[in-house]
Amino acid sequence: MYQFTRLKNGLTVATAEMPHMQSVSVGLWIGVGSRYEPAELNGVCHFIEHLLFKGTKRRSAREISEAVEGIGGYLNAFTSEEATCIHARASHDRFDELLDVLMDMLLASRFVPADIGKEREVIKEEMAMYLDEPQHQVQELLNATLWPEQPLGRPITGTGRTLDAMGREQITRFLRNNYVSGSTLVVAAGRITHRQALRSVAPHAARLPVGSRPQALVAHNEQASPRLRLITKKTEQTQIALGIRTCSRHDERRYALRLLNTILGENMSSRLFQVVREDRGLAYSIYSSPSFFADTGDLVVSAGLDTDNLPKALRLILRELRRCTESLPNAAELRRARDYVIGQIDLGSESADNQMNWVGEQILGYSRVFSPAGIKRRLREVTGGEIRAVARDFFRPERLNLALVSPLKTAGHLAGLLR
Repeated sequence: MYQFTRLKNGLTVATAEMPHMQSVSVGLWIGVGSRYEPAELNGVCHFIEHLLFKGTKRRSAREISEAVEGIGGYLNAFTSEEATCIHARASHDRFDELLDVLMDMLLASRFVPADIGKEREVIKEEMAMYLDEPQHQVQELLNATLWPEQPLGRPITGTGRTLDAMGREQITRFLRNNYVSGSTLVVAAGRITHRQALRSVAPHAARLPVGSRPQALVAHNEQASPRLRLITKKTEQTQIALGIRTCSRHDERRYALRLLNTILGENMSSRLFQVVREDRGLAYSIYSSPSFFADTGDLVVSAGLDTDNLPKALRLILRELRRCTESLPNAAELRRARDYVIGQIDLGSESADNQMNWVGEQILGYSRVFSPAGIKRRLREVTGGEIRAVARDFFRPERLNLALVSPLKTAGHLAGLLR
């Protein structure tokens, strides 16, 4: 059972009641992520996420961890393009303690200059770790190719240059202006009632600075022809990410696109996995995944390949994209895709953490919570014709973007395939 209440100051409290659980998962969501950052502050949301763990007026960094782990729980956080979340989980009777720690982190973190300096170096090590992972590096290169010179194309972690330029004043000013009541959502999922959550949040709510959620810059989607970018690197494989610009989370085509992605490359039954890996043995890992934002979206095909097999594998991938535009999925394939997606929704509903994420993402993204039953009903209504129609809408040369991390010195010979 989902409920949410918007308090007078703009703070939203939401719950997913799961009375059969023994635990509760609590998340403090801020509806601000990397696409809300000006270019000179690229990475500030992720920086703030790290600094919230470094100590408050009441607790040191160690005491923050001990306050949650010492009661058998865990504590973590993440930053995405459109949200930041710090979250914890423990036994349901520890809810007030979890909430107190999370609110203390959000409202009373000290941002000591020495801690900022140390954490800046920690994030640089995180960035270096990602640069050592071609699978991650190629995704960042693809984002910069899909969304050039705009926030969606910038790394969530920022860059060494932007991190070095950020001091305490810039960080705390961004926090004051954006981490306000209208941007903030408290979500609790598990063995808890909505009334209990409201009662527990009330003493903390008045401490939040009052303000409205900011607006992100609109994404620019101008593209007249395929784009290709290469990073030459000494690696054992070529990592590819083929990105296709699609639609926003508000577009009704998202349901058909979700099923199209399952047919194309989401699991081991998918066309790409069967054709590229099982039939030809050209890749160990190949998959596709969609992302939906407030005003745009993408579908990304990712694979790791022997460099000599790159042209052959890319031709097969493009052939499967073309096949999606030319013929309807057969009845059995459509049924399997629909049952898979519905099954994933059902499996996710059994986890308090998944329910907490579901509610947080839905309220920040739609200002409401769609019931799983309603989404499953809409998925059952999708026809093979709708799936082919979205493939024709999106699988077009002027929407293709290919990023590669490879030993290759040049990739110009692949441009013709994309056209």
